[in-house]
Parts: sequence; C-alpha cells; structure tokens
Amino acid sequence: MAAAASLPIARAQGYVEREIRIPWTQAQPNGLDALLVYVDLPGKHPLLVLTHGSARNREEHALVSPWQQLPQALWFAQHGWVVLAVVRRGFGSSGGEEEASRGGRCPNTDYQAVDEYAADSLRTAIEYARKLPQVDDTKIVVAGVSTGGMTSVALTANPPRGLVAGINFAGGRGSKADHDVCNPGDLVGAYKAHGKKSRIPMLWIYAENDKFFWPDLAKKFDVAFKAGGGQDQFVLAPPDGDDGHHLFSHIEAWSDTVDAFLKEQNLAPLATLLPEVQAPNVPPPAGLNEAGLRAFHRYLIYGPHKAFAVSGSFFGYSTGRITADEARQKAYDSCQQSAKVKGECTVVSVDGSAPAAR
Repeated sequence: MAAAASLPIARAQGYVEREIRIPWTQAQPNGLDALLVYVDLPGKHPLLVLTHGSARNREEHALVSPWQQLPQALWFAQHGWVVLAVVRRGFGSSGGEEEASRGGRCPNTDYQAVDEYAADSLRTAIEYARKLPQVDDTKIVVAGVSTGGMTSVALTANPPRGLVAGINFAGGRGSKADHDVCNPGDLVGAYKAHGKKSRIPMLWIYAENDKFFWPDLAKKFDVAFKAGGGQDQFVLAPPDGDDGHHLFSHIEAWSDTVDAFLKEQNLAPLATLLPEVQAPNVPPPAGLNEAGLRAFHRYLIYGPHKAFAVSGSFFGYSTGRITADEARQKAYDSCQQSAKVKGECTVVSVDGSAPAAR
C-alpha cells in the first residue's frame, strides 16, 4: 500500500491508520479489505465497526475502499473508539460473491436474505477484531450507511456476542433512481422481519431530502421494524445538500445526534475528547477562498490515493480511492462540476504533494 503524506503525520499525533486483510474462506482469495483506526492509548477500548453503501451503478462497486470512511473513523477514534471500517464481500478488493448474487437485484428482491448474507462480513470482522490487544469486545457498536445501514440492522437481529448498539445512516436497498425503489413492499417487509428478532438499541438517521429512501418510505421502515419488536430511535434530520442520502459524508450533520445517543447508552469512552489530527504543513493552492482552504485542510488529512483540483477559486477533491489515477479523475470531475466550465480545472496536488506554482 502506497503511503500518503497524512499517515506519518497522524501516527506522530498518536492516531493509528492501518489497512489490513481479514482472512475468511468465504472471501477468497483476498479476504476482507478493512481499515483499522484508533488512538494509541493504554488499555482496551470499545469497538466500532463501520461499513459502506452501494452505488446504483454496479460497476462502481469494484472501486470501494475502506479509506473512504476514514473521516468518520477519525471522528469515532477521537472519541475513544477502536474503529474497523470493513469492505464487505465482493466490493472493492474484498473476495467472495457480491450481495446482489443473493437475490438483491431488481426485480428479484429477497432483501432479508441479502442483508443476512451481508451481515456475515461484519460478523467475521468482529471475530477478527476480538483478538486485537486494544479491543474491549464486551462493548461493540455497528454502524453503516445506505446498504451498510440496513446491514447493520440485520446484524442486530442475529447479534454477535458483545454487540450493544447499532447506528443506521439512511439505510435501505434497491434504489433504482431518485424516489424509485424496486419492490418497496419487500423492503418494508425485510425491516419487519429484522425487527422480530432485533432487541439491540439502535439509532436511525435519515435526512428530510433523502432521494434514495425518502421520509415517507423511511418512516415505513421504522414502523415495520418497531411492529416486530425492534428498538430504534428514529431521527429525521434537516435537509442536507442536494441529496440528504449523503448526510453520512457530512459529519457535522450527525455528530451531535450520534454523540447524544452513545452517551444515553453509556457508551462514551472518554470524558475529554482527544485532539483532532492536524494537517501537515503544505501550502494551499493560490486563490482559494475560505471554503477552499478548509477543504484543502481536510484533503491533506485524508488518504491515501487522493487528489485536489482547482480552477481559480473553484475546487474539487477526492480521497480514499483505489488508485491515484482514480483520485485524479474524481477530483477533476468534482472541480468541473463546481466550476461549470469544461477544460479549466487542473489537478494541482496528488497524495498530499505541495501544489506546483501556476
């Protein structure tokens, strides 16, 4: 794995960021790709397992990297958690069959079976993490976004030893287009089935402008889950950006809600938060406004395989990608979308390098 500028900086500040492979016969030949993030403190600490969502375009499933969840992992690590971000079977470079092979592709929608298959990846990751010397395996929380959120719900229906809470960020499956889900009745039915077995306290967060699983549908998930006996605290967050389904990427949109939930469950490992990771001393590109400077600071912290592009005061960046070339393209595309002018964006930094003078 190529090292990025942010990694030694983070380690120097006590943060450990390490990509690992979790061996599993059902994820051959590569096992599960995962990212371990924590602050190197004495003793054992509770475990937070994170997992990703799924793009509507199946070709993008091969591009999933655990580093994409580094921002969220660092937030939990700052609060005292050992975080394991897991790429489930068949996504990214993790081995094994993808979840859609279990009947999750429209029009065949056995959502419950897909969820249970997906949850096995998390269960395997938890068993691996139990053996880590820094992990207290009596206090485990699972959290996921989109398909990962629904996978987290499924895990609570058949919980591994030590699982004490779960967080579902905009969970669901089967989104074909904005406000269009394949067989929504089957999806609601899967939540009801999970609720019949789940007794683990959960927090569910959906945004008012979620276009994948909009409020009316999300509330049906909630009602069905609770009808079966499930225990979730349902939160409808204010609109977030153009599509609230991406609320998970904006930590400030959910941090207070998650913090309050964990404290209610007596799951606040530290009385005083640890310092945030500070960015390396790399000069920003010329011409950035205040928002651009903040974005460049975030870009420097996150990685590896990242890039930053600019066009005057406009910018775009991408972090946590499978390759540096993918990061370049994503950063360029993001900048072009911001600038709305083709051909004027330039990638000025890759993997934290100092921008060249322009």
